[in-house]
Amino acid sequence: MFGAVVVGIGTAGWVRIRDMLAPALGSPAEKLAVKGFISRRSLDSQQGVSQISVDMAISREDIHVVFICTENVSHEDSVRMFLQAGKHVCVEYPMTMNYSAAVELYDLAEEKGLILHEEHIELLTEDYKELKKMVDGKVLQEGSLHFTGGALKPGFGFLAFSGIARLTWLVDLFGELSVTAATMEEDVPNSYSKMTARLLTSDNRPLMWIEERGPGLPRAKNINFHFDSCTLTQIPPAPRGAVGLFMQDLIHFSAKLAGQVNPVELRKEKVRILHCLELAERIKQLCQN
Repeated sequence: MFGAVVVGIGTAGWVRIRDMLAPALGSPAEKLAVKGFISRRSLDSQQGVSQISVDMAISREDIHVVFICTENVSHEDSVRMFLQAGKHVCVEYPMTMNYSAAVELYDLAEEKGLILHEEHIELLTEDYKELKKMVDGKVLQEGSLHFTGGALKPGFGFLAFSGIARLTWLVDLFGELSVTAATMEEDVPNSYSKMTARLLTSDNRPLMWIEERGPGLPRAKNINFHFDSCTLTQIPPAPRGAVGLFMQDLIHFSAKLAGQVNPVELRKEKVRILHCLELAERIKQLCQN
């Protein structure tokens, strides 16, 4: 069994505890036992699980795994601290706010023989799986992905990082990308921001990624992918999956802990994550110049 602790008791942290208490039967997630949670606030027990201190999580030998579910800006320091303490880490995206720090953390995990897993539930949604099937085998001519959502709370970082789920979609669908231009519009008093990034596929097909945030904006992804054979302007609706997104991710992470994931698959995932972080950093630089 792997003893686990959850850092941060927002929605994601609460769900992590729930899923470990009732894992999918017959899955590797049954090997996880939640031992406590960490929060900056002093809280009563959550779902029967007690609060513990960071020092206790680091020093206890029955705690092997840490789930980091805090605001984005604190991910890097938490990941580093727990890896240095010899704990496996599952962290919400983005694991860091810069590419070189992520490389350093992966190197640290490898050096210590630990699993460092970055959660990407956006690749596990049923509508995304349907979209991927529809895109498969088609030749892109040009495309765009425009995301809108409410104003961001403090601690989520620059839009290219807070919205890296959308960039991950584009990389997963169309392969390695490069950034040709990026701009940022901001109305700080009204909590409005709009980032536009111009990307190219490896065969020089243009893609545009727009991330727009502001009070009252509906949470929506609008696509326009023009292929050699057709144009896709809507994400295909799909029924909710039988297994929840965080549970799917928990099973995948647990399979890594159990040594059940092909090393080729692990390598591919790491390359994709680092590529997305490198792109996000380049977009931020261009927006700030």
